[in-house]
Amino acid sequence: MYSDVSSCNTYNYGDALYWDVRYVQEAESFDWYQRYASLRPFVRRHIPASSRVLMVGCGNALMSEDMVDDGYENIMNVDISSVAIDLMRRKYEQMPQLKYMEMDVRDMSFFPDESFDAVIDKGTLDSLMCGSDAPISAARMLGEVSRLLKPGGIYMLITYGDPKVRMPHLSRSNYSWKIVLYAIPRPGFKKPAGSSSISHLEPVPITETGSLPADFVLDDPDSHFIYVCKKMGETTGPGNISSYPLIADAV
Repeated sequence: MYSDVSSCNTYNYGDALYWDVRYVQEAESFDWYQRYASLRPFVRRHIPASSRVLMVGCGNALMSEDMVDDGYENIMNVDISSVAIDLMRRKYEQMPQLKYMEMDVRDMSFFPDESFDAVIDKGTLDSLMCGSDAPISAARMLGEVSRLLKPGGIYMLITYGDPKVRMPHLSRSNYSWKIVLYAIPRPGFKKPAGSSSISHLEPVPITETGSLPADFVLDDPDSHFIYVCKKMGETTGPGNISSYPLIADAV
């Protein structure tokens, strides 16, 4: 559960060509991890409908469309795949609340500093963590996310990575993020009869070392995690000091 390596395969998920080929072969809409209906309580709690939202690694998912149906009015969607962006531009040309741009999340210099109230990431950081130079790619992407967020803005990361492998990347002091963690069971997961009831709408504790407490038991051992990272005040520049050590299986 702790290591990214077991969740990756031989594909380079950080490579545009891989995604272009995939979206040509699989044009039908696909949402990674969770649909909006499951994520809605967290999105609505932390991201007002009036927010200017950046959806990184949008792919051909329905997430942004579902958010517009729920009252969100300004969502910029970016993806490294030109195939996905062309497909989505055509699909949503009559939905002005949605805009699409081909872009590498490691370099979003097209946008000025503090351009967005919220950034939503459903599997994009995970993809970079499976690519070449994973820690460097992750740092570049997260640095851009921090730069683009307004003070008080929210970076919402939906990932398979538990705190042991994600907090070392998210907790770097130059981001100045206050982090709240949630855990949500996989779609279709059935809780065993007689098991204790833990509300996935309540935050999950994180230890001082950036891990789940030893006595904390997830309903679903393969839960997805939602990191709500709030930008607090001024960032400290391009440094990369982490509050937690980058361990071998954190990449």
